[in-house]
Amino acid sequence: MSEVTRRGLLTAGAAGAGAVLLPAGWTAIARADPATPPQVRAADDMALWYDEPAGADWLRALPLGNGRLGAMVFGNVDTDRLQLNEDTIWAGGPYDSANPRGAGALAEIRRLVFADQWTQAQNLINQTMMGSPGGQLAYQPVGNLRLAFGSANGMAQYHRTLDLTTATVTTSYTLGGVRYQREVFASTPDQVIVVRLTADRANAITFTATFDSPQRSSVASPDPATIALDGTSGSMEGVTGSVRFLALATAVATGGTVSSSGGTLRVSGATSVTLLISIGSSYVDFRAVDGDYQGIARTHLDAARTVGHDELRSRHLADYQALFNRVSIDLGRTAAADQPTDVRIAQHASVDDPQFSALLFQYGRYLLISSSRPGSQPANLQGVWNDSMTPPWDSKYTINANLPMNYWPADTTNLSECFLPVFDMVRDLAVSGARTAQAQYGAGGWVTHHNTDGWRGSSVVDGAFWGMWPTGGAWLATLVWEHYQFTGDVTFLQTNYPAMKGAAQFFLNTLVTHPNLGYLVTNPSNSPEIAHHGDASVCAGPTMDNQILRDLFEGVARASEVLGVDPTLRTQVRAARDRLAPMRIGSRGNVQEWLADWVEPERNHRHVSHLYGLHPSNQITRRGTPQLFEAARRTLEIRGDDGTGWSLAWKINFWARLEDAARAHKLLRDLVRTDRLAPNMFDLHPPFQIDGNFGATSGIAEMLLQSHNGELHLLPALPTAWPGGQVAGLRGRGGYTVAMAWRDGQADEFHVRADRDGTVRLRARLFTGSFTLTDVTDGSTPSATRPETDVVQFAVHAGRTYRLARPGVSPTPTPTLSASPTPSVSPTPSLSPTLSPSSSPPPSGARATYAITGSWPGGFQGEVTVTAGAAPIQGWAVTWTFPNGQVINQMWSGAHTQSGANVRVTNVSYNGSLPAGGSTTFGFLASVGGTNNPPTDLVCTST
Repeated sequence: MSEVTRRGLLTAGAAGAGAVLLPAGWTAIARADPATPPQVRAADDMALWYDEPAGADWLRALPLGNGRLGAMVFGNVDTDRLQLNEDTIWAGGPYDSANPRGAGALAEIRRLVFADQWTQAQNLINQTMMGSPGGQLAYQPVGNLRLAFGSANGMAQYHRTLDLTTATVTTSYTLGGVRYQREVFASTPDQVIVVRLTADRANAITFTATFDSPQRSSVASPDPATIALDGTSGSMEGVTGSVRFLALATAVATGGTVSSSGGTLRVSGATSVTLLISIGSSYVDFRAVDGDYQGIARTHLDAARTVGHDELRSRHLADYQALFNRVSIDLGRTAAADQPTDVRIAQHASVDDPQFSALLFQYGRYLLISSSRPGSQPANLQGVWNDSMTPPWDSKYTINANLPMNYWPADTTNLSECFLPVFDMVRDLAVSGARTAQAQYGAGGWVTHHNTDGWRGSSVVDGAFWGMWPTGGAWLATLVWEHYQFTGDVTFLQTNYPAMKGAAQFFLNTLVTHPNLGYLVTNPSNSPEIAHHGDASVCAGPTMDNQILRDLFEGVARASEVLGVDPTLRTQVRAARDRLAPMRIGSRGNVQEWLADWVEPERNHRHVSHLYGLHPSNQITRRGTPQLFEAARRTLEIRGDDGTGWSLAWKINFWARLEDAARAHKLLRDLVRTDRLAPNMFDLHPPFQIDGNFGATSGIAEMLLQSHNGELHLLPALPTAWPGGQVAGLRGRGGYTVAMAWRDGQADEFHVRADRDGTVRLRARLFTGSFTLTDVTDGSTPSATRPETDVVQFAVHAGRTYRLARPGVSPTPTPTLSASPTPSVSPTPSLSPTLSPSSSPPPSGARATYAITGSWPGGFQGEVTVTAGAAPIQGWAVTWTFPNGQVINQMWSGAHTQSGANVRVTNVSYNGSLPAGGSTTFGFLASVGGTNNPPTDLVCTST
């Protein structure tokens, strides 16, 4: 597709989702006799498949990723292309976005807003409050690896697939009487992209491989089997590009010859080949770009070279499937699922294809696993995939919708670990945003507006109409408490509470009293990206701000109670919460978007921000606020069903929360059309914007399970289009993992597994009639109460599964309900994770403390804190012996080796030097077969 600039899109967007953004869509013709590839059948239809190469179309290529690395695989027969990304390759370099002129102009801006002189206020913001630079910086590509095989004439029996159950792209075809196959995966444990080429005739594989890049770069052949691409990220907005990167590709062949010279890798007459691709970046964090990018690339490549393909694949599958296999879903199948994936999208409006909803659901989970892992950057506007130096909206992080939406399915669909990069970012923004808060508002705490980037820009950007929205950081801070409700992980809460507190402190300092209404309001702000009069969006106290701050203040208060800290702050935030303007119902029966009952100039605007209280929040519910609930319905009817891809996805969630199964399903079908989904199932704004994929996955989960109102609501919005099906592994707040089965539109049975002791409250139509309740652990019948006709409540115990079923329904095998990492500490107030004895160094050295910060069946997450003694240190190493056969699979902020039970971890370049008394941490994911005792022999040495 053509290049689309950020400001061009914003200008078009200000006038609505007009024709300039809406392509006519693409086409695909149904096959008379589709030949489903065996990989698709083996994956039980959880695969994307095509019978044609992608050609030059990026939106037909198939995505792979390991959180840090991304690849788009085209599957061309003559010259294949792997378009490559690394998640820290951002234009420019570290910069301070704060504008110190802002604080001096703030009083006048507020006066103008309160005087209803919005355009003048907006102009003054553009003159005094804009960040430096006025736009943020783009996520950029590494380049391409091209594999040239020769002519494709005579090619037949072509298939390419993306198997979601194995996270593998496979291309197969026959040519000249030989069947060729290429298999590609991105390994998280080994941090390489692996390409396996095979043929059914010996010595049949011949090709050349070369790198190219749109970046300033050079190619070379560092050894006889390897090629290299060395480059530097681009400059933008007056900030010089400074991220260095090195991409390496090496070939290991069976039979034939391998050579490399002048930046070209040549393989001739091989029977099988394994290509290994490694990429290193100099990006350390938002403040530093002096990392050893060459060492990173070479270390990963050298390590992978020592491991055979089968072992690389086995480790990849173990890592990936430990996440993906936590949730299974079956919504039924028709013959429509026999067609290639692009055909299924093109004909979706005219056929019955319930399996596509299941595929779309799992595709969103796949994309999140592939673009967000512990230690990586969060998934950006395009996940981790981008081929442009100037991508739409810079492929960064839009906080007023995109970034939170990306992570709506993280907890509900059992991918808790994938959420962690967001909280790393929040802690970064608490640093950069504190500078902006002080310089532009004269306030404490921290603030981030409607966008951020790899450099954690936190100021107003793109113009006041879009950027003058100070509650972006507040929304991100609410996610801390939201995540804690699923996990009960007190250590996590303790780690991230300071960022929550800082976000709240900013608003305690900056909320002002409305001169006429008496409420505490934000000023200046806006309701994201929509005008209320003419070209003015700037206002005071929009509804979304009040809803977000209500969640933030209450979350901070409840977190402080859990942690047993800050009683004075707790009182302050609750007092401020009570002075926020309540939600109001307007003259059209709708939820008001602003304090006044204004009618929006653009009725069908893509944002419906004032329904944040319906979803993702719980401030508007059917049983708790029935009048607002009906007003939310009216609001959606006024806005209409159509919209951009991500807007449609959010509306699926809205209608699911309204318990309107038919309307939620209609919105889901509206999303599956050729101007809203690309052939590779990427969501289209248009253009490509990945939040719609994640929003759709979240919406399907909300149709099946809701837990936002202090109970598990089972099958709350089950459409007639899914008359029979089953799902297992969804997660509910309070620490529950749920499985459900239904037929003829009625529930057969539910299974609920509890993470911790407590009382569970379940709501479902099943409970209006007769049902059985069984503790499957011992076959007993728990004592239950019926507080409402469709509600049952009973005590639960940690680790036990409870079955509720219609009488006469034969028990199915109890599903394996694997949870995301659950806390290794009690969810009661505590400040101490599970700790092993610390090392005991001399006073001038350093000590290390080991903590288990999360655990789940078969694995756990750990963290080690290194603290310097009375003297500064330049580097450190920590060693220990695992007592129960634990094996580290992934590590961040440290470099490790493991030989049997013996582990050695050394600092990476950016966290070795510590001042006296200073500390740093490194974390890891590990597998364990049974008991998980911490090591008792931690030894920390320093230099």
